[in-house]
Amino acid sequence: MKRPIIAPSILSADFSDLTKTFKLLNESEAEWIHLDIMDGNFVPNISFGMPIIKSLRKLTDKVFDAHLMIEQPERYIHNFKLIGVDVLTVHYETQIHLNRTVELIKKIGMKAGVALNPHTPVNLLKDIINELDLVLIMSVNPGFSGQKFIENTYNKIVEAKSLIARSGSKALIQVDGGVTEQNAPKIVDSGADVLVAASYIFHHDNPLQAIRNLKKTQ
Repeated sequence: MKRPIIAPSILSADFSDLTKTFKLLNESEAEWIHLDIMDGNFVPNISFGMPIIKSLRKLTDKVFDAHLMIEQPERYIHNFKLIGVDVLTVHYETQIHLNRTVELIKKIGMKAGVALNPHTPVNLLKDIINELDLVLIMSVNPGFSGQKFIENTYNKIVEAKSLIARSGSKALIQVDGGVTEQNAPKIVDSGADVLVAASYIFHHDNPLQAIRNLKKTQ
């Protein structure tokens, strides 16, 4: 079985000592760091914003993978580039002109992702899949960490993999929500390339081991 990219979400990290958190992540096998940006409107929670990301960028060379759970994310695309984000993902559900948003993200030098809520069908991406670098399948309803994995996600991963294969797209499939060492093998076997985990990693007795567990997936 392939080894997935691991993207720990710092949403469940200890925000009183993020320097320690990033020291741990730098020593880990995780390749990406997932940044959950929430505005309290698109989702019923508020997380953190650009000043925090700008400060954290100094602590690591790992890929910054920003997931925008906000309304009108197109207003902030240039700002996220300026503070060091590498992969920028917007939600399909927030977009009127999705193609324009994706084009702008790529034009200014970031990789572009589109996230789908659990109720949003994969086939809605068929007309833009060739423009995407990442498809984010939400395996919980966005807004809070620690939620239970939605079982239908496996079917959506398979559908996304099929769409990517048929179109010749190079997009990676990312899964976010309720990911643990128990379900990671099936998630990867279904076609996922990138695993996001928050609670499983940062509430584990040994976060480094938790990341290794996800990386193995056997």
